[in-house]
Amino acid sequence: MNFSLNKKLILLVIAGFSLATVNAQVQFGAKGGLNLANLSVSGDNSGTSYSMRPSFYVGGMVAIPAFSDFSVQPEVVYSSQGSKLSNSGQTGNYNFGYINIPVLLKYNNESGFFAETGPQLGLLMSAKVSSGGTSVDVKDQLKSTDFSWAIGAGFLLPMNLGIDARYNIGLANIAKDQSNGQSIKNGVIQIGVFYLFGERPSGKK
Repeated sequence: MNFSLNKKLILLVIAGFSLATVNAQVQFGAKGGLNLANLSVSGDNSGTSYSMRPSFYVGGMVAIPAFSDFSVQPEVVYSSQGSKLSNSGQTGNYNFGYINIPVLLKYNNESGFFAETGPQLGLLMSAKVSSGGTSVDVKDQLKSTDFSWAIGAGFLLPMNLGIDARYNIGLANIAKDQSNGQSIKNGVIQIGVFYLFGERPSGKK
């Protein structure tokens, strides 16, 4: 997927957000927090081990009432991902930058508790491996898109400030060269806060 197609896809998502808000009482929000990212790698015979890499995410969201206690929540989020790596006493990091676009179905309880799940498209912005003070670009070795499934839960306070935790389960093999059976999948735990602007839809406490 080239840059032009990525740009068209993002514009299409934004247009969808705009159309969805015409007849619905929606809230816009901002979010950010901690990423605990790792890679699930198979077909790698180099002896490299992979572990969680702490990083961050930041982005925006739209809460669109759907029916009863359910809503639809599209987001656009910059997510710093990848993994720590270790091989023969040498350590380093895979540093991946994605623009993630999840579209979640969300259950909202009157107590403030919510649960959410849905698909997520990821657009690869950058990919580097760093070790010993050097950094090498490896973006051309990875697919430009990723697909994952998000599962999460959290709590929304009366002042529209919320906390949440989410796990993005990588479903797609992002390795471009799969001739040797190599598979690389993203996995990210997210813990953060968010704020919704404006009044909540009528009937919600």
